[in-house]
Amino acid sequence: MYYTYMIRCLDNSIYIGMTNDINKRFEEHLNCKGAKYTKSHQAKKLEALWRCKDKSLACKLEYQIKQLNKTQKEKIINGEKISAYLKGKLDCRRYFRININGDKI
Repeated sequence: MYYTYMIRCLDNSIYIGMTNDINKRFEEHLNCKGAKYTKSHQAKKLEALWRCKDKSLACKLEYQIKQLNKTQKEKIINGEKISAYLKGKLDCRRYFRININGDKI
């Protein structure tokens, strides 16, 4: 199982990534041991999370979300479906959004 995720940083920026172990990866981001971006933009909160069947699907979703502007990313974080922005680019039925409430899953 793989995951694509969105993290809110302390400067209110949004980081998008993918992993096969979300708890471990988020902990790395919090401890500045994750991606180069979150080393300089301290991770604060896991905002959105999708479960994907395989690595290829997770990478495709990560890429497509990264192409969106900040306003679109904020709308997705606030509950708007990714299909509103990615229709025709991905089969959004292949991704399952996981409801999160807080910093841990």
